[in-house]
Formats: sequence, C-alpha cells, structure tokens
Amino acid sequence: MRTLITGSIAYDTIMVFPDRFRNHLLADQLHILNVCFLAPEMRREFGGTAGNIAFNLKLLGGDPLLMATVGEDIQPYLDRLAGLGIGQEHLKRISGQFTAQAFITTDLDDNQIIAFHPGAMNFSHHNHVTPSLGVRLAIIGPDGKEGMLQHARECAAQSVPFLFDPGQGVPMFSREELLEMVQLADYLAVNDYEGKLVEEKTGRQLDDLARDLNGLVVTLGAKGSLIFAGGERHEIPCVPAQAVLDPTGCGDAYRAGLLYGLALRWDWPTAGRLAALLGAIKIAQRGAQNHRFTPEEIAARFRSAFGYSPWSS
Repeated sequence: MRTLITGSIAYDTIMVFPDRFRNHLLADQLHILNVCFLAPEMRREFGGTAGNIAFNLKLLGGDPLLMATVGEDIQPYLDRLAGLGIGQEHLKRISGQFTAQAFITTDLDDNQIIAFHPGAMNFSHHNHVTPSLGVRLAIIGPDGKEGMLQHARECAAQSVPFLFDPGQGVPMFSREELLEMVQLADYLAVNDYEGKLVEEKTGRQLDDLARDLNGLVVTLGAKGSLIFAGGERHEIPCVPAQAVLDPTGCGDAYRAGLLYGLALRWDWPTAGRLAALLGAIKIAQRGAQNHRFTPEEIAARFRSAFGYSPWSS
C-alpha cells in the first residue's frame, strides 16, 4: 500500500561536549548567559521526521511516498534517497532557503541543547495532497503549521485515513486547531510528554480523545507504549535493545512500524510490537538512519521476540 509521508526533511548536526553543562552554568547569572561549549566531536546525519519514517518503512518493504519542502542545499540528501530507492518527485525545492537544520549538542549526562532552523519547512503548504498521488494511508508529521493543517484537511476531504503525529509542534496549535486535527484524523501518536501537552491544550484526557479516533498511541520510552483503540487499552512492552546508544529517531522508527501494520491491517498489539521492535533496533545505532535490516531479518527478529510471525498468518 502506498503510504504518504509528510513532515520535515532535515540535516542533523550532532556535537558532543565532553563535560557537563551544569559545570559551566552559574544559576545566579543565567540572565546574562554567555557561554561557549567546545565540542571536538561532530557528525552530520540525515534526519527529519518524514525522512526517518520513509527510511524505516522502505527497509520493511513498504511503499513510502515522501512529501516535503526542502532547500537549495538538499542535493546530498537527494543522492541518499535515490540510493535507497525512495522517490523524490514530491520534494519541492524552495529558492533562497536552507533545508531544515537541527544543531544538537549533548553533554556527558545526555542533556541536550538544540537549535532548530525550520528553513524550507515553513513552506510546506506549497505542497498539496491530491487524488493523483494514489495513496491509501498517510501520516501528517511535524512540519510547518499551515502545511500540517492543510494536508490534514486535504486527506480528510479525499477519505484518506491518516495518522496525526504533532511531535514537538504541539505548542504551535491552538485548542481549536488541535481538536480539529483530532476530529479529522483516524489515528493520533504522541510520546508521554506530548500527550500531557495535548491534554493541557485541549482540556480533554487522552482516553477521552481516543473515543474520536480509530487508535491513539502513547510511547513511554523504556516503559513501552500504550494503544487505545475500540474501547480497549493495549500495553505494548519495550523490546530489549542490543545497545542503548542514541534515542534520536526512535519515535520515527516506531511510527514506521505502526504504518506498516496499519497498511497490512494487522491487529493493534501486533502493529505495536513491530513498532517497538523497530525502536529497539534504531536505539542501538547512532543517528536516525544508520541501522539496517532486511524484511526477512525483521521477520526473524519479530518471531524471536514474540514467538509468532504475522507475516505467515
């Protein structure tokens, strides 16, 4: 099933500060903050919510259709997508803009200071969801606000079921806009912190919002995840990881697993378990798109973890 992936395409510049931020911040001087963290280790990664989800869905054997706005510096990312066999025809290049960029500095306690430049992402409303795309499932991921609202309305108008994933963009929506998105969406996915923000913004509890959806997913990090669907609550266990190196992109890997399961009409516990397995595989590698597996390998790992295979049923 062709699945539309909307959201950000971004470069992640990741630096490691070999000390602790707290050793260099004076609590009584934060009003005149002027610090420099020397970061001798740096790497540049391919990222962005849409790019990460499409990457994982392609590894599973899915059919992702990327839609995003990108800047004049996008060519290295395009070369990568071509090598992965992911189409680029709906990536709109915006003149005079950079592709979205995240600058992440991490200290020895895994605290992070992040600066994010949205760049071309702010023009996401220049893309449109049309019947000619031939999609039967979609995700509206973190993107420019106007684009997210527009794409959700276009999907709903064409009866394309979609997963609403507001991510760290929850604060930019008003109460009315969030409630509209929930009403338009078929599914909602948030982490525990984002879920609390949604509750605070809308004035409704998540289990109440779930009544307006076919499924509501809350990821809880090392505690697993919860899925509310059809009046039931499914507790999805966390899959033990071979190593815990970098959580960047774990949520996107999880969402790719969900989308794959939804496309194949799996039950919620099975789709959630595949999503959890992808998160465990990702966290064992640095960067959001440096892990690898084949469909055969993921099927074998699923059977090993859970004792059955949804592919053979």
